Amino acid sequence: MRPRDTERTPPLSSGPEIPDWVDPRDLDPEVRGALRSLEARNAQRVAAHLVAAGTLVDEDPEQALAHARAARDRASRIAAVREAVGVAAYHAGDFAEAARELRAYRRMSGDEGYRAVLADCERALGRPEVALRLVREALDSGTAADEATELRLVEAGARAELGELPAALLVLEGALGGRPRLEALDLTDEAVLRLATAYADLLTEAGRPEAEPWQDAVTAAQPEEEDVVFGEADLPADLVLAGGDSADDEGPVATDDDSDDDLLDLPGVSDADIEAEVAELLGETGDDAEAETPAD
Repeated sequence: MRPRDTERTPPLSSGPEIPDWVDPRDLDPEVRGALRSLEARNAQRVAAHLVAAGTLVDEDPEQALAHARAARDRASRIAAVREAVGVAAYHAGDFAEAARELRAYRRMSGDEGYRAVLADCERALGRPEVALRLVREALDSGTAADEATELRLVEAGARAELGELPAALLVLEGALGGRPRLEALDLTDEAVLRLATAYADLLTEAGRPEAEPWQDAVTAAQPEEEDVVFGEADLPADLVLAGGDSADDEGPVATDDDSDDDLLDLPGVSDADIEAEVAELLGETGDDAEAETPAD
């Protein structure tokens, strides 16, 4: 029989350092509610990583992904944590991890969102046929206008990758109202501009003579600080997440172990303050307690 001390689970890696500007109380209230199932100090650390991930996801997606993974290491049974990893991985270009984590989030939360993102992940992973199947299933089940736009962009990209340029053009023409005319389009509408940009790129790829005026029009309409990427699903920059948890998830078990205090201490937060701060984070004191009474 091995000595008892060799049977302990090794302490978790601390993950990336929590930036000084992170305030766990900035976390979305719905996610804060989901963190009530965690040990207090662990909840504090997870919340800080999630705030960092949501803030950095556009400007530094790789670092955002590192923070999201650190949160997952400590709270893999919280649906919003898996969502954060999936969104950050998508932005960082790790499409396999993005698809895996967003599917876990969907199983745990029941949220049918991210269908266009999942389809785009399949396209990016070299499986355009799977992407087309996911697009068709989503469209057949009914979608909001913004999601339909994303799905059509993914569908056109997948068909182009299969060498079906005429079909890809037809997809975007349909999304633009059928036989689109530049002068009739409102290119100040973000969705229309993204569709028109994708359409101009396909016209160029197909060697069509009308490609040049379309390219000129979408270039002139495009904000200078932004790049509209063909086939990329539009995700919220602030990563406002929906919370949830499941006992059936297959990821690593979330830990309540706070034996390694050096891994859990946050910049500028003393041990004397931690319990009160966590109580405020989880809405258990003051005005927040009335608004967010924990479920029985």
